[in-house]
Amino acid sequence: MAITWRAVALTALGAVWAVLWPVSLTVLAWTAVVVVAVALDIALAASPRQVEVRRDVPRSVRLGEPATSTLTLRNLGRRTLRAVVRDGWPPSAIDDGRPADARLPRQGVATPRLRMKAAGGEGARGQLALLPKRRGDLVVPFVAIRSVGPLGLGARQARIPLRGRLRVLPAFVSRRHLPSRLARLREMDGRTSVQVRSSGTEFDSLREYVVGDDVRSIDWRATARRNDVVVRTWRPERDRRVMIVVDTGRTSATRVLDGTRLEASIEAALLLGVLADRAGDRVEVLAYDRTVRARVAGASRAELLPTMADQLAPVEPTLLETDWTGVAAQVQARVAQRSLVVLLTTIDPAAAEAGLLDVVAQLAQRHQVIVAAVADPELELMRTTRGDAVETYEAAAAERTGLGHAAVETSLRRRGVEVVEALPGDLPPALADRYLALKAAGKL
Repeated sequence: MAITWRAVALTALGAVWAVLWPVSLTVLAWTAVVVVAVALDIALAASPRQVEVRRDVPRSVRLGEPATSTLTLRNLGRRTLRAVVRDGWPPSAIDDGRPADARLPRQGVATPRLRMKAAGGEGARGQLALLPKRRGDLVVPFVAIRSVGPLGLGARQARIPLRGRLRVLPAFVSRRHLPSRLARLREMDGRTSVQVRSSGTEFDSLREYVVGDDVRSIDWRATARRNDVVVRTWRPERDRRVMIVVDTGRTSATRVLDGTRLEASIEAALLLGVLADRAGDRVEVLAYDRTVRARVAGASRAELLPTMADQLAPVEPTLLETDWTGVAAQVQARVAQRSLVVLLTTIDPAAAEAGLLDVVAQLAQRHQVIVAAVADPELELMRTTRGDAVETYEAAAAERTGLGHAAVETSLRRRGVEVVEALPGDLPPALADRYLALKAAGKL
């Protein structure tokens, strides 16, 4: 049961009668009139439980893009339903007029209400604008219906269980870098006027021997047939395996600029996955800390990006140290031949102490390994700001952290590992460029 503003206004109107007849009986009589009127109005209101509710919502939407939740009510009673309906979406899903920008402060906003009217046996429909502000699964468990009486003084209300879910996919803002990288890929494949030569492993053609050619490339059978020395030419091999491992451990929850390290890692994984798939490589994605949080394998070209976005959407950082031995076991169990293994993690000294260096050295013996990490611009700012004692101590801590990063990076490179470290917005294109460079050099 609930009262409306009209009941409050009707109660306040009694002050006029109290002034004209300033006796206690006037107040009691007017109060009784208001109570009876509100009770009668509530009794005449349609039952909110005699309502059939259906919600239509898209299965998924990309972060920052609008969506619509449609509620359809059917009045199963005889009385006219005058309803105020509140769909139980969390505030982060509602379009409150503010852009979906993480830099803006989060403020609690009231969930918008829908006003509907349906005669007995008829239906009504209302739409609620959604604009998700965070990635993952948004769950709505109920619909609250407040049925107002014909006088508008009181209402009957009920909460009807009606579960719904909207999966908010990653924004994939790094998509804008894809056309330029695909153009470079076409150049490498020889589909444009630019020809790229490399010492790859996939046979390309035969040509006559010239001074300086590697004698190991001589094709003796072709040489015997032509009575001239013939060598084989090679190009980067296609159909390679690309294994992308997204670290979802404790360090992935660190905030850098407007988001977490995990958000930047997911963006980089999406761009690299699409680019490698267009290059003809077989892509597999694994989100892991101490257990598999998401996995994509065997998806076709048309399904790869939607599948990656769908599987990585609900992945959140866990407050656990990453089991790097488990990472190595997962990679070895899934890829047998030489492949490109990309670890999207951090190069903090803490990660090295947790076993990153040993595992990477083990993987580098069999695979080409890239370690990609998000750089923190606040460290550079702290290093250069030394106005007072506090800032000086902070600068010293930043210098020590930088030295630790440099030591880990040097150790990784000594083990034959490629290292890519960039700001969150620059990490996806930087990783894509490193992939293209390795492919052009015939190292994949």
